[in-house]
Amino acid sequence: MTQRSAPYEARDPSHDDNDFWSALFAQEETLSSHDTQHATDEHWEPLPPPDNKPTPPQSTAPIEEKNPWQLAQEYMDADEVIRLRVVSYNKGGLIVYWHGLQGFVPASQLIDFPQFHIEQQRIRALQQWVHRWLTLKIIEVNTQSNRLIMSERASQVSAEDRDQLLYNIVPGDKLTGTVSNLTDFGAFLDLGGIEGLIHISELSWSRVTHPSKVLRPGQQTDVIVLEVDRNNGRVALSRKRLKNDPWHQIEDRYQPGQIVEGVVSNVVSFGAFVQLEDELEGLVHISELAEGNFLHPRNVVSRGEQVRARVLAVSGKEKRLSLSLRVMANGHNPEGD
Repeated sequence: MTQRSAPYEARDPSHDDNDFWSALFAQEETLSSHDTQHATDEHWEPLPPPDNKPTPPQSTAPIEEKNPWQLAQEYMDADEVIRLRVVSYNKGGLIVYWHGLQGFVPASQLIDFPQFHIEQQRIRALQQWVHRWLTLKIIEVNTQSNRLIMSERASQVSAEDRDQLLYNIVPGDKLTGTVSNLTDFGAFLDLGGIEGLIHISELSWSRVTHPSKVLRPGQQTDVIVLEVDRNNGRVALSRKRLKNDPWHQIEDRYQPGQIVEGVVSNVVSFGAFVQLEDELEGLVHISELAEGNFLHPRNVVSRGEQVRARVLAVSGKEKRLSLSLRVMANGHNPEGD
């Protein structure tokens, strides 16, 4: 569902470090040498050919005489569906071979691939896909980086439908989609025929350690479109920008010495985060938790605990809100300072 909104304000330059397009396949393309198998492995077992092989695009030159990269570009441009057998895997996805070229199918582009947040479980699951036949489409051809990316998801949508969807989507649109996959760097959203990426930095105004802390597979969520790359069929999305930035004019709401109430949202080795507003957290550094020695901040506070804290420092520009529980535990009266 698409909702036109007011003209979208350009993305803040401070977010330029979050390269949405390079992040899209960064994790999946990270090879793990000890997890990779090869077609020449002594354990390799040949499987029967697929039932139906794709018809190559029409051309006056025989396929054998064509540069395979040129052929791959033709297949992608023609939106051809191909069937290939998985010959290998790495921690990011599956390896296939097509006309002598190594192709890569990111796990995020597989249909019905379960979600794993433990790498060993993910690798074991990918191993089970070796020898399977997949129906794929080529979604990226990059001869300079020797990269051939394929997608099982793309094979489910016609080129006309996908192009129409991409043509209709513009930055600033408000959409509703379904979470199709979660990775360390973000969440993929099925927009009804094309996938968009919510980078982890665009999930929430508050700190997010992993997308699974915010979203779950199959969940519907509203987003706003940040960027559309029609050439590569990629859409950058934001979930947090549907809400006002809680850090905006924060100095008007919080001042040093102020006593605030909140809920401990996370406990880490260097302190505890306290949620004061929706998607607004302050940090209690370990030195400001309590007097005396303790092994870990968990020995002082626990997640979900309601606390009263004193504001030490506020910076909307740096998105920092420093709190102290130690002065409250001492019975210190900030009003008398």
